[in-house]
Amino acid sequence: MNKPNPLKLWLDRLLVANVFLVILAAMWFLGAVALETRQVHGPLSLFQRLWEPLFTPAIGLLMAAALISAGWGWWQRRGPLLNRDSKN
Repeated sequence: MNKPNPLKLWLDRLLVANVFLVILAAMWFLGAVALETRQVHGPLSLFQRLWEPLFTPAIGLLMAAALISAGWGWWQRRGPLLNRDSKN
């Protein structure tokens, strides 16, 4: 059995933590909007201050990881097709 690559293990953990951060941010936003309707301004104000430095990069990282994963999967599926075509 192969020993897992420490870089891949670290990257996987980072991406899992990032997914949970984005989910938590979405729940916080929904709660903050609900509280805003009741004239409680603090949670939405804090969310807005954290949007640029924390949540925007987290969402960008999540989207980039999804696109890279999809591209990598496509490339791996494409490989056997290219090998089969070159043998004929």
